Order: sequence, then C-alpha cells, then structure tokens
Amino acid sequence: MTYKLLIGQKSYSSWSLRGWLPFAIFDIPVEVSSAVIYSDAFADDVAAFGGSKTVPAVVTPDGGMLSDSLAIAWYLAEAFPEKNLLPSDPIQRAKAMSITAEMHSGFTALRGACPMNLRNGWEGFVPSPEVLADLARIEAIWADALDMSGGPFLFGGYSIADAFYAPIATRIVTYDLPVSAQTQSYIDAHLALPQMKKWREDGLREDDEVPLYNKPLERRPFPMPS
Repeated sequence: MTYKLLIGQKSYSSWSLRGWLPFAIFDIPVEVSSAVIYSDAFADDVAAFGGSKTVPAVVTPDGGMLSDSLAIAWYLAEAFPEKNLLPSDPIQRAKAMSITAEMHSGFTALRGACPMNLRNGWEGFVPSPEVLADLARIEAIWADALDMSGGPFLFGGYSIADAFYAPIATRIVTYDLPVSAQTQSYIDAHLALPQMKKWREDGLREDDEVPLYNKPLERRPFPMPS
C-alpha cells in the first residue's frame, strides 16, 4: 500500500501545495486525488477520504490519517530519515522546524490579503502596513538562513522549510510585492523547480477559475519561467 493524498485545486490551494511538495521533491510514492474547495461536494469528498474538513489530508500505508500539512511534514521527515527532509545538523534542524512552524501559524495579514493564485498576476496591488510587516519578517527569516547556507534554498538543499514557504514565494510574484534581490533569487529558485512548474501547469489544465480569488485590479501574466 502506498500513501494517498487529497488536495484542493492546484491553482489556489496553498496548503495543498505544502502537503504535496515533500512527496514530489523527495520522490516519495503517493496517489493523489482532489476535491474542489468551495463546492457543494467538498465536505463529503473530504469525509469520504477520511479527512477532517480540510485539505491536504494523507492516508499512510498502515492506514493512519494525517489531516494537517505540518503533521504530514513531520511524519514524512521521521518516516524517511535517509531523504533529509530536514537538515541533519541539530542546530539547523531546530531552526528549520521553528521557521516552518512560524509559517504554519503566522503571517495572517499577508496570507489573507494575498491568497495564492497561480493563474494570474495583478497590477497595482497596494500592500497594507500589516502585509508589509509580515513581508519584512519573512525576508528576515529567509536572509538569515540564506546568508548562513549560501542557498539556493534556505538550508542549502531543499527542505520542508522551503516547501512551507513556497506559496509565499508565489504570492510575492502574483501581487508584485517589493522585495530584495536576495529574496527574488530565492523566489526564482522555487519557480524554476520542475515540480513547481508541473503543479502550476496541471492547475491551469485542470482547475476552473474561482472568482473569489480574483482582485479588482488589472490582470497580468503570472511570471513563471519557461
């Protein structure tokens, strides 16, 4: 039996992306199915999968249920220690776990004002002081890790911490938020990943547009590298 993963629409579901990336990046076999967020059938689809109202959700090979992205990440790090989903150095491992947890519970202003949208970019978005404060904290976290590791990812090689910040990287691009050159290089490293390109391409092909995620602003292409 393999892992089974339930996700929402790839164009919009940031938590689904966080749940999927560790499987994709670290080559962990998984069967993926989807439910349509905000549809009448969503709650029933999640319940039928065995989840608890939200996505992502994972059924483990032994029948266990993981119904939160952070639980999925910690479980996989423990289940596959040889794959180094977290840094092996104890100090860096602790840092990676801490900033992952901060992402999981924080940055509500940025996440609320700038929902993930991989179908469009927007011209003229004006971030509030609260959004800019969240962005400043995120840039400080990234700079601290990148200065120490040298990149291209937070701890050199890709880790769970990067998976959790991947949707933030896309939000910065979608809403054209002001960032440093170092931050932009880190974002570019995310967007250049084949797994990220595939996720977005699948979403463009599979998802219907959800008006709730649109803004009363001028559309521009989402700048995904070719």
